[in-house]
Amino acid sequence: MTGPTTTAEAPPAPPRRRLLPTDVLVVACLAIVAVRFLAPGAFTAPALQAWSTVFVAVCLQALPFLVLGVLLSAAITAFVPADFFERAMPRRAGLAVPVAGLSGAVLPGCECAAVPVAGSLVRRGVAPAAALAFLLSAPAINPVVLVATAVAFPDEPWMAPARFAASLAVALVMGWLWARFGRGEWLRLPARAGAPAGTPRSAVFREAAQHDLVHAGGYLVVGGLTAATLNVAVPREWLDSVAGSAVLSVLVLAVLAVLLAVCSEADAFVAASLTSFSLTSRLVFLVVGPVVDVKLVALQSGTFGRRFALRFAPATFAVAVLAALAVAWVVW
Repeated sequence: MTGPTTTAEAPPAPPRRRLLPTDVLVVACLAIVAVRFLAPGAFTAPALQAWSTVFVAVCLQALPFLVLGVLLSAAITAFVPADFFERAMPRRAGLAVPVAGLSGAVLPGCECAAVPVAGSLVRRGVAPAAALAFLLSAPAINPVVLVATAVAFPDEPWMAPARFAASLAVALVMGWLWARFGRGEWLRLPARAGAPAGTPRSAVFREAAQHDLVHAGGYLVVGGLTAATLNVAVPREWLDSVAGSAVLSVLVLAVLAVLLAVCSEADAFVAASLTSFSLTSRLVFLVVGPVVDVKLVALQSGTFGRRFALRFAPATFAVAVLAALAVAWVVW
């Protein structure tokens, strides 16, 4: 008697990739950029033309550094041993924070580059406090930003050192605050499918870069849309009217730094153009912008989760304003 015949089952079809909201946002961004350059007549209304100009400028200005951060993050995932950073960083978070904060000086990019790298560091076992110190320091104390600040303020030689000191203080204080009060459940990194054993490192690099670029790119578009809308909505005459008040000028430029979302490589030239404001208020603008703006908050929300961003961003804003005021009081 022969056993029952069996038929070989066909292998399951690979799951279809779902269209994510970030995919739609990236496509929308590309469409707006294409229309802005190929058919500028479509944006004939002055307000719409200004809006599209700011949106395209924010996205194009930040995109190279976002790509840099994504490539660095993918390289960490694919080529750096999992225990490397655990061995390289001090085990105590209190000591790891200043090491990570100072290491931010070696990444010549803006906040868009630092976010995916910080997320990759957390995935690789680095203490979140240290990764967050790196995230805040990298866009604010790297040589490109400091040189740009010195060039933008040729008659104020203390502006670049003041920016360095205040920005590093923000990174260290926020890192230590997270080490003391932060909770692991507030961090929710997006799921990234692990590569099967034996997968070539080049394939791991490609998949990680593709995932992070689309994911972070969508949130960059959200930040760009917000910045462009608010940039057009805030009248310049209103800014000039509050520049004479010491308190209001600080608060207005701090909030404006959050809303405008200017890349840290270019924000010094924006601050230098605000000649009606005091040096102190402009230093606040330069310190707040790289550590908490609408673009960065959107990227942080996409990388670490909304619960994290809703807690981390307001605390960072307060610490940045206080650090800038303290340094300005010493320098000027």
